[in-house]
Amino acid sequence: MAQHFLLSRSAKTLSLAAVFTMKDEEAEARFRAIRWAETDGAPVCPNCGSLDAYDCRRLKGAPRFRCRGCKKDFSITSGTLFASHKLPLRCYLAAIAIFCNEVKGKSALALSRDLCVSYKCAFVLLHKLREAMAEELKGRVIGGDGKEAEIDGGYFGGYVKPANLKEKRVDRRLAANQSGKRKVVVIVTERGGNSVPAVFGSESQAASFIKARIAKGTVVNADEAASWDGLHERFEMKRINHQEAYSLDGACTNQAEEYFSRLRRAEIGIHHHIAGAYLLRYAQESSWREDNRRVSNGEQTERVAKLAMKRGKSVDFTGYWQRHNQSA
Repeated sequence: MAQHFLLSRSAKTLSLAAVFTMKDEEAEARFRAIRWAETDGAPVCPNCGSLDAYDCRRLKGAPRFRCRGCKKDFSITSGTLFASHKLPLRCYLAAIAIFCNEVKGKSALALSRDLCVSYKCAFVLLHKLREAMAEELKGRVIGGDGKEAEIDGGYFGGYVKPANLKEKRVDRRLAANQSGKRKVVVIVTERGGNSVPAVFGSESQAASFIKARIAKGTVVNADEAASWDGLHERFEMKRINHQEAYSLDGACTNQAEEYFSRLRRAEIGIHHHIAGAYLLRYAQESSWREDNRRVSNGEQTERVAKLAMKRGKSVDFTGYWQRHNQSA
């Protein structure tokens, strides 16, 4: 039996011990190389694009540069997801490494203990990393001539606790007895390739999304749900009735089911609650992890750091707790 990738040496190219023992200068050099790879780490002004900048940090202060062209100050993280950061750069690099080291996901409570920061800080930081992962999924179209894709949906949230007494319990399958908060994650995945998730109120609302994200000429595999019947007019479809078999006559949705297995385990074993406004963020994280499950932890950390440095300021999570405190 072949060795699992996560057990192999090629999966372990980054040690957390090396990150935690890294000096501030080494972390700064690492972030500079990631942010300004085109100039070999030389600072580039984010305001005017000038390469003529000098170090103007205070004694024992955070890295800071001043542009000789526009006279404005900037840092390594200016205009990125980590803009206006308060922690040392080493902590952010450690957070990315810890986050990528987990196979199913990382809880904010556990990260707050690992880095000795508040839960609020860890919560926002993890969501910013999920936002960085989502950058790779934007506009992604899968499939093409001669390729196969799979689609499936899984419902999350809206749990209604059953009554204590049996005679007072109701059938929660009926819409009248549901909370109305239940949403479906729809996954579109290419066999042997990448995937794209989305969140809808019901599977029937996902038709336009699926048509936009799967290229023409792709053979689409789906289960027997009536929600996918409208796709026959655009794609060659293979349907599988799961009451009869998991795979039959070349039709199956096993790869899509693997994605939901990862997402369900993340919900049950790590986060315990991934529904609501940020369900899409967790779905995108699971999609990224599923697509990169054969990539070493060192390369994953490097890629997420690059995505975070290329991404602009977070609209949802910059000043997240300040906004919530004001509205409370």
